[in-house]
Amino acid sequence: MTSQDAFSLVAVLYSVANLGSMGLELKPRETLASLRSVRVLGLALAWSWLAGPAFAVLLVKILPMAEPYATGLLIFSLAPTAPALPLFIRKARGDMSLAAAIMPLSVVGTVVLMPLLAPLLIPGLTLSSWAIGKPLLLTVLLPLVIGVAIKARAPTVADRIFPAVKAAAGVSTLLLVGFVVFLNWRELLGALGSFGIAGQVLFILGMALASYTFGFGLNRAQRSAMALAVCTRNGSAMLMAITAFPSLDPDLMAMILLAVPVPLVVWLVVSSVLGSLAGEPDAVGAALAGRGHVAIEGKGHEP
Repeated sequence: MTSQDAFSLVAVLYSVANLGSMGLELKPRETLASLRSVRVLGLALAWSWLAGPAFAVLLVKILPMAEPYATGLLIFSLAPTAPALPLFIRKARGDMSLAAAIMPLSVVGTVVLMPLLAPLLIPGLTLSSWAIGKPLLLTVLLPLVIGVAIKARAPTVADRIFPAVKAAAGVSTLLLVGFVVFLNWRELLGALGSFGIAGQVLFILGMALASYTFGFGLNRAQRSAMALAVCTRNGSAMLMAITAFPSLDPDLMAMILLAVPVPLVVWLVVSSVLGSLAGEPDAVGAALAGRGHVAIEGKGHEP
């Protein structure tokens, strides 16, 4: 087995373990209840699949980045919501019920829409939608579905195996980082001097600021959760998508591989800032509560 074969194996394990642990952690009843909010679903889809890709296209046109980094940023925009979203929402003191709805929605949206949008957004990309969608279906959506099914049908088994799957996700993440540094250290160093990282940071901050500012009736806790959902990224989905490329540019690989450790720092900063805003009075939420409006899924307010 070559080092590249070992890397591919670790990448698949990384994706399967992370998405499988997400499925085992979701509560089916809470997820189904949360999915009933048309407002939450509409905003999540609009921010993730309309505003996000459009903003990435704008950044690619403005920033003087090389083509592989531009391609990486466009793929970056098509994989919303990190599997660790609940961790960031807790830190931001946001509405956890939104995570139950948005996380599976984002995974399904990525598997369905990334293969359709990537050839439209990326100039010269001749891959078929199925070529991109197949690895996403097998290593992103399928592990999530299996995890959710186990949680729904055998919750005791799910609780028993969750620590092991979560540990596998952690170990595979560390192994993946090790392989990344070993196989691509020259490209990673080259990316540090490009506008690729600047593009990722600007994308995250822009999406978080816009979605939090324009909450369209969501209260503060809900806006915080929505902002984190649409500004964080699913590294597993991005990595699996580029495995379909017939000839993978090392700089594109570097851009995708940097899309987890570098943005992680920004996500933590954003969640901390949002958490600091939790102590401020929520004028929108207070006004709605005063008018006696009902909560979305029992949490927050919806007019």
